[in-house]
Formats: sequence, structure tokens, C-alpha cells
Amino acid sequence: MNKEAVEMRRWYGLGIGVRLAMVVYGLWQDVISVVKFTDIDYSVFSDAATFVTEGHSPYNRTTFRYTPLLAWALTPNVWISRVWGKLLFIAFDALSGHLIYLSLKEACHTHRTAKLAALSWLLNPLPVTVSSRGNAESIMAYLVLLLILFLQRGQLILAGLVYAFAIHIKIYPLTYAPALYLFLGKCSRIGEQNEFADTCSFRRAVTSSLQFLQPTWNHLKFCGSAALTLTILTLVFYTMYGWIFLYETYLYHIVRKDIRHNFSPYFYLLYLTSDHEETSYFIKFLVFLPQLLLLLFIAFRFHGDVPLCTFLCTFSFVMFNKVCTSQYFLWYLSILPLLLPHLRISWAKGIFATSLWFMAQGLWLLPAYLLEFEGHNTFLYIWIAGLFFYLVNIYIMFLIITHYNLVNHRFLPKTE
Repeated sequence: MNKEAVEMRRWYGLGIGVRLAMVVYGLWQDVISVVKFTDIDYSVFSDAATFVTEGHSPYNRTTFRYTPLLAWALTPNVWISRVWGKLLFIAFDALSGHLIYLSLKEACHTHRTAKLAALSWLLNPLPVTVSSRGNAESIMAYLVLLLILFLQRGQLILAGLVYAFAIHIKIYPLTYAPALYLFLGKCSRIGEQNEFADTCSFRRAVTSSLQFLQPTWNHLKFCGSAALTLTILTLVFYTMYGWIFLYETYLYHIVRKDIRHNFSPYFYLLYLTSDHEETSYFIKFLVFLPQLLLLLFIAFRFHGDVPLCTFLCTFSFVMFNKVCTSQYFLWYLSILPLLLPHLRISWAKGIFATSLWFMAQGLWLLPAYLLEFEGHNTFLYIWIAGLFFYLVNIYIMFLIITHYNLVNHRFLPKTE
């Protein structure tokens, strides 16, 4: 084992150790404090796992709106220890850091660059806390990073399989579909990568992208693998659990009606119109349009760089979504380390943007706390804070796009 591998194993060990320490602290806080450390969703997962061990449907647990795979994976919570699920999520968290390192090494970055990017995830307080609380988002981080790595290596059948699993667990990776289709069409035309220079206009990007719409062998391998895997998963669980599986795993997240306070700029509007069914549906349709248009723009403009494109698709989807909670932030933060080596931004501007992002969340959390724990009517203040957070996110998205080095970055995989 070489020196670099030994060093990385030590960093992985430190990342896991920090998370284990947080799990132990969480057990203590759950006992002595009214405010629990463990995520409420973890209790939902554990209860669903209990139903599975008893031979029942995991959907007997109300608010379990996930794949049955998650309930099955947490059955050791019943047989061994209730901490099992947290250890599983921590493992996926650490593996995500390893995938970041591998992906950047595959892209010919130095060991030091890849290491620092991996550490930006492994030692990041946000993923450390979220996985230690028993949130399953680390699984999605791992699957999306694995998808990117397989695409980078040109292993399209494996990439399609991983993509199907990602969609099965959370449907938001469907937003990558237009960009991935265009990317796969570009794989056979590596010599035209220069068309993806940052001086390229959107009009030229669309014109160039239209050339890649014709199905190719790469499309067949990736889409065929993804479609077959997703079909098998859906048929197996539909046979076992019926319509409730389809609704809770897929359809609920499309027709979801959530008027509780969250970071979305639309939450207050949906809250005020919740009693007017027809108006509410019309507004939901309107708020979907900016998401769709922005995703198509990103797909046509940035499909040549999969890490950047998946990050922007995820970031814009979360930012414009009608429901936005802090756990959604991990969806794009897990991809961000892959972009860091290509961001040509000053330390001052980077620290300012990061501080602004955290400050905007703090401004939201204060009225949210007063509403939830003190019973004060702070809906309007929460909405205003959400709008400010929304503007901060737009600013950060602008910074990333304008300071990302597209000219020197190469991501097209090997042709097969």
C-alpha cells in the first residue's frame, strides 16, 4: 500500500471517528434533553423496519414514504441495536468522501487536491451532523457520486444501474435526465469538447446540443440498464406491497402538499391558498415552470461537464422547489467538492459567500424557532427570511457559474 493510500485511510478513520463521537453524544442528548438529537425520520425508519421483521408492510407505519429497501436495511435495528441504522448512514457518508477522492484522481488531479476536496466533505460539520442524527441522505450522496464516477470511467451499464437505484430511493435525480442524455450523445465526439468553452453562448450551446439527440450505442447501454433495473425494482415491490408502494415511494413526492414552514420562497403563498383547492393547484403548476425551464437551460448549456451540471441541476431544483428543508442541502453539497479544484475564486469572495449562506439560514431559524417552540405567529418573518435565503442562493449560483473553469476542464469518458 503506497503512502498516499495510507494517509487517506487515516483521514477516513478520522471522519468516521468524528461521526461516531457525534452518535454517542446524540444518545446522551436524547436522554437528558427535551430537544432530541436523533432525527424524527430515524424513528419512522426504525418503526417500518419493525413491521418488516414481523412480516407486515413497512407502510403500516404512517409517514413512511420511502422505498422498502430502507426498511429492510434497518431491520438490524430490531435484531441487533437501534444504533445500527446510524452506523450504516455513517459508512455511506465516509464512502462518499472516498468517491470524491477517486473521482478527482481519475480526472488527473494531484493527491493533495483530491485529498483536500475529500476532506471538505469528510470533516464538514453539516454532513457529519446529519448522518449522525440518523438521516438517510448519505445514501443519496453516495449513489450520485458513484454515478458520476462510473460516467467518468465510461462504465455506462453500471452507471445506468446506479442511476436507477438513485431514482428508486429519491426521485430528484430524474432532473439529470436531459443533461445525461445530451452528455451521452457527446461521448463519441470528444474532439468537439472545445465547443463547451465558457465563451460559448447559450444559443450556440443549444445548436451544438441538438446534434447529440440522435440515439447512440451509449444511450442504449445507459438507458437500457437504468430502465431494466428500475422496472425490476418497481415490479418486485409492487407485487409485494401493491399500490401503496407506488404512491408513497414515487407519486407522493410529486403531488406532495406541505404547507409547513420551510426555506422555500413559495411556502407562505401555498400556506395562504391551502384552503382554495383550485387556486392551490394552479399555483403549484406555476412554481414548477421556473424549475423546468432552468433545468432545461442547464442541460443544454452545461451538459459537457457532468459534475458541474449535476450540481447546478440539484442546486436549482432545491432552490426553486415548493418544499425546501436543510437536509436537501446535502444533495448538492455532496457534489460541490468535485467542483472546488475548478473554481477560480478568491478566498475573500468564497468566505463571504459561505458566510452569507450560513447567515441567511440563521435569520430563518430564529423566527422558525419562535413559531415552533414559543408559539409566536412569525409566518411572515419566516417567509421574508426565506426570500433572502433564496436571493443568496441565486448569488452563489452566479458565482459558481462565472468562476468555474470550463475551458481547461475535461470530463468526457473513454469511448467504448
